[in-house]
Amino acid sequence: MPGALDDSASHSTLEKHGGPELQRTGRLFGGLTLDVKRKAPWFWSDFRDGLSLQCLASFLFLYCACMSPVITFGGLLGEATNGHISAMESLLGASMAGVVYSLFAGQPLTILGSTGPVLVFEKILYKFCKEYTLSYLSLRACIGLWTAFLCIVLVATDASCLVCYVTRFTEEAFASLICIIFIYEALEKLSHLRDTYPVHTHSKLDFLTSYYCKCEAPTHPSNETLRFWESNKINVSGIAWENLTVTECRYLHGEFQGPACGRDGPYTPDVFFWCCILFFATFALSSFLKKFKTSRYFPTRVRSTVSDFAVFLTIVIMVLLDFVVGIPSPKLHVPHAFKPTRDDRGWFINPIGPNPWWTVLAALVPALLCTILIFMDQQISAVIVNRKEHKLKKGCGYHLDLFMVAVMLGVCSVMGLPWFVAATVLSITHVNSLKVESDCSAPGEQPKFLGIREQRVTGLLIFALMGCSVFFTSVLKFIPMPVLYGVFLYMGVSSLRGIQFFDRLKLFWMPAKHQPDFIYLRHVPLRKVHFFTAIQLICLVLLWTIKVSRAAIIFPLMVLALVFVRKAMDLCFSKRELSFLDDLMPERKKKLDDGRNEAGEEEEESQKAMEAAAAASSVQLSVGQTSDLEIPKQSSDRTDPSEIIILDEMSQTPVWKALTLKTETL
Repeated sequence: MPGALDDSASHSTLEKHGGPELQRTGRLFGGLTLDVKRKAPWFWSDFRDGLSLQCLASFLFLYCACMSPVITFGGLLGEATNGHISAMESLLGASMAGVVYSLFAGQPLTILGSTGPVLVFEKILYKFCKEYTLSYLSLRACIGLWTAFLCIVLVATDASCLVCYVTRFTEEAFASLICIIFIYEALEKLSHLRDTYPVHTHSKLDFLTSYYCKCEAPTHPSNETLRFWESNKINVSGIAWENLTVTECRYLHGEFQGPACGRDGPYTPDVFFWCCILFFATFALSSFLKKFKTSRYFPTRVRSTVSDFAVFLTIVIMVLLDFVVGIPSPKLHVPHAFKPTRDDRGWFINPIGPNPWWTVLAALVPALLCTILIFMDQQISAVIVNRKEHKLKKGCGYHLDLFMVAVMLGVCSVMGLPWFVAATVLSITHVNSLKVESDCSAPGEQPKFLGIREQRVTGLLIFALMGCSVFFTSVLKFIPMPVLYGVFLYMGVSSLRGIQFFDRLKLFWMPAKHQPDFIYLRHVPLRKVHFFTAIQLICLVLLWTIKVSRAAIIFPLMVLALVFVRKAMDLCFSKRELSFLDDLMPERKKKLDDGRNEAGEEEEESQKAMEAAAAASSVQLSVGQTSDLEIPKQSSDRTDPSEIIILDEMSQTPVWKALTLKTETL
């Protein structure tokens, strides 16, 4: 292929995460010590650099984006654990862990959140404790303390250095899966609203006056309903069922009867369709306002401000629109009292409690699985945030990050709060919201990416305000849930941009003449590119299958298995091919290096052709006057191959070389 390099070229070796932060020291806590020394000089600048309008926009956007998953996760935990850990505990745990992590972590751009495997583990553990009459919170505290201890052992032994074996192949499979899950769950939550607000699809408009839906006592009550009535001493015959509200009817296990009734209540078509409008309008408006920076209208400062505040402005507009229209869409529910969900528990959990003493030792077994889960989720997300193409200048700290997660995991375990680790999509969204670009001066000039605004202020404010959310329920109750679902969809879609895997997927259906000028297409045969993409796609499908199945708890182990799959690919691809498909060098840097190599080769070939032509000329004519044909001279100060000088390019063409030879032989 044109411009192809031999195997001894600079791209022949894979570039790994081999920076100084991932070098094994051979000393206990050696990596942690170096992380602290590396980040300490930047500590105060992390707060000064946060005094920016862009940081304010990022904070307002991500506060709304983080609130809903934390509360939703708490609600799911409450259902799985019978209220032992619920929304209030989830808010407090996220706030505490996030504030401490933002203050002292090595990479404060990472956002902490909850994960699906953790929820699966909590369900299994609660079911186990219920079957064997053990105290769930006490056994969970033991497992959490063991997990925190094992994570600190990993920090002490510099185990984070193993991250250098996680290449782009593993990163992109993991990040793609999490982004797809965000998109899928946003659409799934919207579809579930149809169950809550059913739509009468085959109604006849002429019979609307005869449609009704009323509550009645169940004709054949189930055993669960009979036990509920008995335990709450409910006199069924004394209830005026037809006068009950929808909420009261559901609470008393009544049945809805009538032609205007769905499976779980009256038909409410307006609500569901209005939720669909809010959902898709939020996504579309957020995408439009984010691209407003490249618009031709308004001054640069106005366009930049609108682009930075795109998601927050969208949320405000949608809230106002929902309030004006007045359709009762589902709203965000925030706990309004700062106290544990259950009255029979406090804010401190005894690790032993009523459980036998041997449960403390037995807790080590599930703690091993939890350690792998925490380590993989945390470090892969950290690798994605610390990519070289983000041009981070203040360094990172894998060991320090894991240490802070371990400390807060132990604290949350003792307090009976959920566990939090790095959240991939939220972290990517945080990084994207803090991108710094050059100011465009010339008309039509595209802004250049300069780096990320590295600071601790946004994360600190997000989680500090999250802890105070119990005092803002009067304001937060106006935010419709479909709007937040639309924000999730936007975050999932926007996080997919820049993932090379999806660029390669498009090549399957793209003719060669329409394919973009990707650097790997210059040096790797297209069939090999498709083969590499197919392997990655199969791995992604397998990860998705495991993630949505009952075996979701072993999901981190399957992510770890991708490292071995990538190692086995050395048998199918050459190192040179993998250096273009799988290393971490940014595209622009690759193209620049490639251009320099090609320029050097072409210059050398041109010089050899000129020397051969001079040697082959048998007749030398002394011409005193200037030739009618002026040969362009090659510029000697050309350093950037991306800059094209017409005269230089003309002098290297075969036509000019032939004319040169003819002129010299005359």
